[in-house]
Amino acid sequence: MSSAPPSATPLVLVVEDEPGIASILCAYLERDGLRARTAADGREALRLVQQLRPDLVLLDIHLPEVDGIDVLRAIRDGGQTPVIMVTALADDVDKLLALRLGADDYVVKPFNPPEVVARVRAVLRRTQARLAPSSAPIRVGAIEIDAQAHSACCFDAAGQAQPLALTLTEFRLLSCLAAQPRRCFSRGYLIEQCLPESDALERVIDSHMSKLRRKLQLAGQDGLIETVRGIGYRLWPAS
Repeated sequence: MSSAPPSATPLVLVVEDEPGIASILCAYLERDGLRARTAADGREALRLVQQLRPDLVLLDIHLPEVDGIDVLRAIRDGGQTPVIMVTALADDVDKLLALRLGADDYVVKPFNPPEVVARVRAVLRRTQARLAPSSAPIRVGAIEIDAQAHSACCFDAAGQAQPLALTLTEFRLLSCLAAQPRRCFSRGYLIEQCLPESDALERVIDSHMSKLRRKLQLAGQDGLIETVRGIGYRLWPAS
């Protein structure tokens, strides 16, 4: 009998109601050195996310009990666990909705299992790189972004920090803009930097930016993100 993988090995929760597909995905993930657990419906998935704290969730959109979109919403409301959605070929609306809600990537059925594993590895590398200690927090105007803690906050007039509840994609976008304030970034560049494994349409960035803007406005940072017509976006902190 083989020994169990060490706990430091990333754990992937495969949420799939078709046992054959779930078994194939787990086999390929484990062959690549990852740990894998399965959930057959949305309700079980939410329970296991809380119980196991997986490093990544591979989440089918169409599930019994609680569908994948609602599971994604719940995961994003509770934290920043990376999520890759699994969708049917014709579900373009579902793919766009999943990306707007903060999915890190998606794969389309029928899929090539080795490609799914490659996407899982890519998202894990990207997440771990952003969590690794690399530099001091970035401070732009009243905003402070801590890549190591994976957190962002706004400081009010009294110097009190107000945490920003951002999705993973929103955090990446804000970090990218804050790294070079006043520079204009094209939508294509932002997709490449913040959703590199996705073939998302450029208009999806507009949806993410709209939600990020609203959260900054609620924190008293109106007008911080500017749209440069015909080009893209920039962060323009007040002097």
